[in-house]
Amino acid sequence: MAISETTRTGLREIADRYPSARSALLPMLHLVQSEENEITVEGINVCAEVLGITPAEVTAVASFYTMYKRRPVGKHHIGICTNTLCGLLGGDAVWDALSAELGVGPNEPTPDGEFFLERIECQAACTHAPVMTVDWEFMDDVTPRGACEVIEKLRRGETVRSTRGPVIRDFDATEHTLAFPLDGLADAPSVDSKMLAGLTIAKQRGMKAP
Repeated sequence: MAISETTRTGLREIADRYPSARSALLPMLHLVQSEENEITVEGINVCAEVLGITPAEVTAVASFYTMYKRRPVGKHHIGICTNTLCGLLGGDAVWDALSAELGVGPNEPTPDGEFFLERIECQAACTHAPVMTVDWEFMDDVTPRGACEVIEKLRRGETVRSTRGPVIRDFDATEHTLAFPLDGLADAPSVDSKMLAGLTIAKQRGMKAP
């Protein structure tokens, strides 16, 4: 797929935001991924051209961060945290259930291109372990059955809302948001009472940091 002129314009717009243009590479790669569903050689070359750096420099970044994929993801990216806390609280069981449900292993797309399953080291959401993300949006305190129900709803085209965020759209749409985050979706609730429990207790008891 050729990079569209609209995306090229968007890449230049992102680069213009930064005093040092090469600092724009991360959101630029998300924009490329939103159009191509992966990071292709052409996408790497276009980013290099806009920033005036080498394709090798772009490739070094794209291959370092795991959110950038070098193969098509498909419609929905499903991430299961199996790091220490999530694993102990059921993340491994969630992984086993979804792997069986989708019939794929780590970093594999389903044959129909609907889902891509990834084992995530940490989602930075340990308060709500075990955590699953759908297109990078949080599904908190998930169970094996609950995770499979999310997949079933997405297959039927039903509306699925993340636990602390917006309605699930698809992988490409979320990637576009990561490139251009001022789309109004940040207004969706992202913090709840469970996450603030420690702060709440500290205030009630008049506790302060030294």
